[in-house]
Amino acid sequence: MTRPLRLVQVGLGDWGRDWAWRIVPAVDQVEAVAYVDSDPRAIPLLGKRLAVDGARRFSSLDGAVAATRPDALLVTTTLAGHEPLTRAGIEAGLHVLVEKPFVEDLGCARELVDLAASRGLTLMVSQNYRHFPAAREAARLAREGELGDLYAVTIDFRRNDPSPPKPRRRHHHDTQPLLLDMSIHHFDLLRLVLGRDPVRVRCEAVDPPWSGFSGPPAAFASIDFEGVAVSYRGSWVSAGPITPWAGEWTMEFEHGQVWWTSRGDRGLLNDKVVIRPRRGRPKVLTLPVIDRVDRAGTLTEFATAIQQGREPETSGRDNLHTLGFTLAAIESARQLDLVNVAL
Repeated sequence: MTRPLRLVQVGLGDWGRDWAWRIVPAVDQVEAVAYVDSDPRAIPLLGKRLAVDGARRFSSLDGAVAATRPDALLVTTTLAGHEPLTRAGIEAGLHVLVEKPFVEDLGCARELVDLAASRGLTLMVSQNYRHFPAAREAARLAREGELGDLYAVTIDFRRNDPSPPKPRRRHHHDTQPLLLDMSIHHFDLLRLVLGRDPVRVRCEAVDPPWSGFSGPPAAFASIDFEGVAVSYRGSWVSAGPITPWAGEWTMEFEHGQVWWTSRGDRGLLNDKVVIRPRRGRPKVLTLPVIDRVDRAGTLTEFATAIQQGREPETSGRDNLHTLGFTLAAIESARQLDLVNVAL
């Protein structure tokens, strides 16, 4: 395929509109040919940022596919729409890129992965935190072993978002606002950086009555990566200094320590990696150049993988491991016990 990938986007809430006007136009390997939302207010709101002619506006995916004959589907709805829309896209013969989290149920995720494979279609989950230079550099350091064996990782994620005083937004209503909606980013990054999958997790979720969240907004987890021990602390309601969205990571090696962070409120400007050897001065590393970061990186990987006929980095099949990891943490918090991570 040498022409741009013809893309239909479904889901034009706040996040979907951000995809539509900021991300999709920045990736020249794709061309948006249709926008779909069942809410009649959604596309006029998009029109404040992006000119969308009437021929590209639809209230249903079926209508958009019949009228525009796209190659691929971008699903940017809330989680409830991921499974039915992904399934409908695959059954219509479309490659699918779906926002994280993939779906709520691991069995359903496996079924969608198998369905896409049976049709020869690409199914990918947008795990956009991978597409930042600090994360890539941390993964390189762990892989190449210049500091010796990695034996422990600590991750801290802090945001101060209780309601009140802030108004309740979409994530305040989620049943798992931290673990399934936010920590899944950090768990996916752990898989990238360590180059392996976890074997067991013990997690405790915290649900203070004053938070304004419908589900637990904080959690603490110990994760066994078979030789690497991970301590994770995440909170939507911390009064401490906020971290960048990828959190603050400390990686303990045989010959020193690596501290890094990524994806600040201004994109990659907060990306930083520092090596602290056991002897000698700390060193701030020069980070690799990445042409397209964040969601533009995932969309580029999606289009390029289709063009090259290969499996994308965060394919639906690979993302089964990230989803299974996350669901195991949720189950551990429910049981208040150690849970094995298994597909």
